[in-house]
Amino acid sequence: MSTVKEQVKYVHFHGAPSKGKILLVLSSPAVSGQTGWPIGFWAAELTHPLRVFEEAGFETEFVSTGGGKVSMDGYSDPTDASGYSAHDVVSLGYLQKSDFTQRLENTRKLGEVNHNDYDAIFLVGGQGPMYTFRGNEALATLFASFYEAGKPAAAVCHSTTLLLEAKTSGGELLVKGKTWTGFANSEEDFADQAVGQKIQPYRIEDEARKLEGTTFKTAAPFASYVIQDGNLITGQQQNSGAAAAELVVELLNKH
Repeated sequence: MSTVKEQVKYVHFHGAPSKGKILLVLSSPAVSGQTGWPIGFWAAELTHPLRVFEEAGFETEFVSTGGGKVSMDGYSDPTDASGYSAHDVVSLGYLQKSDFTQRLENTRKLGEVNHNDYDAIFLVGGQGPMYTFRGNEALATLFASFYEAGKPAAAVCHSTTLLLEAKTSGGELLVKGKTWTGFANSEEDFADQAVGQKIQPYRIEDEARKLEGTTFKTAAPFASYVIQDGNLITGQQQNSGAAAAELVVELLNKH
């Protein structure tokens, strides 16, 4: 006896009304204290979620920690001479779009936005967040405002460093009682070995496991792994961005 399986996916077409607006937060350019490299956001962690949001019919806005021009980590650029991300055809496609590259030239500063104007927040990872997100009280407050309003609050890869210290308005750690994920030690090992030096100033997994009252989990290295705990959504690394975005869309569609 045959089994029939059907699936319907609604695709947003040009000219259809927007279903809402999602705020994507990127790191402004920085310099790594470990490697001396110029660092910023990871391309795939912006473009892959962006594709999901746009195809689902949502508007998006980019903001950054400092405002102005943002730049991607070199290894995440599909045109980089290293070839590390040459397989990333989604990012390559977006880089051909002038409207996309123009958006990267002049982002608003995160302090200029209000959560009431958006339906969800999505933190884009990369090497920059390890320096520009951790300890960033303005970003922590903004993220918590989405979370406490019951809106989808998502973070992937190294952007989850914000959750090591972010607190609710009541002063409790936002991840208290929550299960979440972020860049794994096994992935840090791989990256360090690939370039022949220690890349990050600290490791998210090590710091997360020091926290009491929260559960930090990881899957196999570079697997697409996401966790939704209430309206908090976290993804392990760059291969988890699209899956995290899909969970954001599912939550928004329920409302």
